Amino acid sequence: MKTSNNTHISVKFNRESYTDSQLINLYKSILKPRLIEEKMLILLRQGKISKWFSGIGQEAIAVGVTNALQNDEYILPMHRNLGVFTSRNIPLHRLFSQWQGKKSGFTNGRDRSFHFGTQEYKIVGMISHLGPQLGVANGISLGHLLRKEAKLTAVFSGEGGTSEGDFHEALNVASVWNLPVLFCIENNGYGLSTPSSQQFKCENIADKGIGYGMESYIIDGNNILEVHAKVSEIAESIRTNPRPVLLEFKTFRMRGHEEASGTKYVPKELLEQWAFKDPVENYRAFLKEENILSEEEDIKLKEAIITEINEHLAIAFNEEEIASTTENELNSVYKTVTYSEIKPSEKTKNIRLVDAISQGLKQSMERHPKLVIMGQDIADYGGVFKITEGFLKLFGEERVRNTPICESSIIETAYGLSINEYKAVVELQFSDFITSGFNPVINLLAKSYYRWQQQADIVLRMPCGAGVGAGPFHSQTNEAWFTKTPGLKVVYPAFPFDAKGLLATAIEDENPVLFFEHKALYRSVYQDVPEDYYTIPFGKASVVKNGESLSIITYGAGVHWALKTTEELQVSADIIDLRTLQPLDTQTIYDSVKKTGKVLILQEDTLFGGIASDISALITENCFEFLDAPIKRVGSLEMPVPFAKNLETLFLPKERLQTAINELINY
Repeated sequence: MKTSNNTHISVKFNRESYTDSQLINLYKSILKPRLIEEKMLILLRQGKISKWFSGIGQEAIAVGVTNALQNDEYILPMHRNLGVFTSRNIPLHRLFSQWQGKKSGFTNGRDRSFHFGTQEYKIVGMISHLGPQLGVANGISLGHLLRKEAKLTAVFSGEGGTSEGDFHEALNVASVWNLPVLFCIENNGYGLSTPSSQQFKCENIADKGIGYGMESYIIDGNNILEVHAKVSEIAESIRTNPRPVLLEFKTFRMRGHEEASGTKYVPKELLEQWAFKDPVENYRAFLKEENILSEEEDIKLKEAIITEINEHLAIAFNEEEIASTTENELNSVYKTVTYSEIKPSEKTKNIRLVDAISQGLKQSMERHPKLVIMGQDIADYGGVFKITEGFLKLFGEERVRNTPICESSIIETAYGLSINEYKAVVELQFSDFITSGFNPVINLLAKSYYRWQQQADIVLRMPCGAGVGAGPFHSQTNEAWFTKTPGLKVVYPAFPFDAKGLLATAIEDENPVLFFEHKALYRSVYQDVPEDYYTIPFGKASVVKNGESLSIITYGAGVHWALKTTEELQVSADIIDLRTLQPLDTQTIYDSVKKTGKVLILQEDTLFGGIASDISALITENCFEFLDAPIKRVGSLEMPVPFAKNLETLFLPKERLQTAINELINY
């Protein structure tokens, strides 16, 4: 087909029932990101912006998908999806300010380019790990499903991201749970410089949907009408019949992964071939051929958009740089929550630690109708430690959800639930298994509020600890991995009373909390626990024993070891149960150190890099003049946790604790 001005049309368009007005509106939508990109490339060469990930040649996908969705349906875009942001009518000066780290952006200068989200426009920005946002989309769509809303969620990834485990986990979960998610995969030929032939063996990414029992379609990603029409049809069907659908958009990346990388690795003939399929140029030619768009009208549209771009650039360039303070930045890591004190009732019952946790979780489910529990084997089976036994009957399968074995995707799903105004508790069968979900904990949950003021209202329950002959894969106490990471709260109770109250507080809190539960204490420690719901504040240690000779600072099973050993040795010691490791009650620690002058810090974790090292440093920096002896740290041996009883006894610090106390007393 030839247009009147001899421009070749390489893409076959079918206008179907589109009106002229609708066709022009789609043209405006696809033209705008192209003109912005062309301007950004000029500014990049002028050194006025620092980096750019070009989506030139792929605009039809982002624009077509976004215009096919309702404005209150969430979209999770990638670097090359500028059309998502412009189609949601975000004021351009805010986008430009975001890219320059200015105040009017969406992250207060804390993240760059398209790494941002906005609840106002129902967009959840990407992280560089690519795959995790697929699982986040699952959580958002689950929220819609739970509220019986006829809404779907669209999430983007490139063909390179489909090699990640998160892709497979997310598709599996979405399929098993019939979640209304559009998985939009832009197959643009290259993951940075690696061609698709070195990324996967199958001919089409859409074929991967078959293994998950999922519908999948291949769409010409350079055809704005095909994208919009097909996605509109599928979206309407999903709203009526919730289910996931995998869409593969065939397209090409015409520029480098980012501008600095260039395209020298791409064969010239391949670039020329795809240049003929340019989505903007071909659509423009089609509209002119159909006498829907005149040359004069086209020029006016371009001029209007260019004027808008320049006006908004002026606003962004003239905006002052962000001024902040250390205090302001540190106070923005966690969402500020007002602790709601609910005092315990006088009516108590003598129960085990495991019962207290179960009771606290049950009462939180009753208190928070939008609380969802997820984990492996937690529904009919009641969890491997039976903490959720009977919950399925009480709260139903929508709120007590068995999950596939995919820690990463379920933590991502929990984050998506939080974005969609739900609370989530995820049971890690053993704290050791958190390694399979480490990335979303560290890079999504921990950074979320600081990056874009989005809370991660999630509790991760972490059964942990040795002493039960469970061996190297089921016995770690790995709290130090997370106390190191700003943005996470870490709780580690030693007694049933504390466990129940702190769990309630953790669920009330809108920040991500890792809640450690020592397996050896589950059924060995009893205490009188109030039967009603109550809370205990974070950051308040408990002095479980008062003494004069030394201060023993510990938590978890260490509290019980310290109580037993000091009693056997008849030593007068302050024994401080930290209860929460982040936030940490330094004042109680310092007060005790100033009173006794001698300090022993006990942890079950191996010593090097553990929290005892940090507490020792804090005491040295703040209480050095009060010390009458060097600080002692006692922990497990620098080795994996062994299985055999005698080796496990050798590994744990219980026997070495007695020697350390005597040495400190006699110093």
